[in-house]
Amino acid sequence: MILITGASKGIGRYLMEKFQESGEIVFGTYNTTLPDTKDALVLTKVDITNSLEVASWINDKAKSGEQLILINCAGTNYNSFAHKTDLKLWKRVIDVNLMGTFNSISAILPLMRERGYGRIINMSSIVAQKGIPGTSAYAASKAALWGMSKSIAAENATKGITINNLNLGYFDIGMISDVPKDFLKIIKKGIPTESLGNPSNILEAVRFLINSDYTTGTSLDINAGLF
Repeated sequence: MILITGASKGIGRYLMEKFQESGEIVFGTYNTTLPDTKDALVLTKVDITNSLEVASWINDKAKSGEQLILINCAGTNYNSFAHKTDLKLWKRVIDVNLMGTFNSISAILPLMRERGYGRIINMSSIVAQKGIPGTSAYAASKAALWGMSKSIAAENATKGITINNLNLGYFDIGMISDVPKDFLKIIKKGIPTESLGNPSNILEAVRFLINSDYTTGTSLDINAGLF
């Protein structure tokens, strides 16, 4: 069984649809983006910053199924130079991207440990590696996933549970649609391949991490050589 946070749009929706096509049982969350009618049975409204809502969703959906897989795709962004930052909006990014991810992990770990199997995959970002002006909130939230995952990996290594991150570059899906076209041209010029990534590369990386029992505590760069 696969549980995906933030599955109503972007990468989360893409992964949900692809796993459904391959016959997997998939459930997801949404919050501010209303799902299509056809997804009403598999998507649940959950504010992932609310630990009680997250735990209720996970315990309801994951009560059956021996092999549990959690893919954390829910996220938000806020761009501002540090000296001009609205602290409430900055903190909101941390609450969603970091605390929300941890809420999901914390809630599902007891079930994974009980069943002796678990796969946890988080979405991190090239933004945390490059030092891009105006992205301190997003970069901080994504960089924090690295250390958190290493610690949780060590805690659960003998329980059949792995946890890993994907450091994503610029893909033709999700938040990239908000980037102005002129700036998008500049971004592409900075990528060695001079192109945005195909989401299928994310899917294949996720499948690899699901199938690997010896890859844990890592952060895999999926970015066409962009550093």
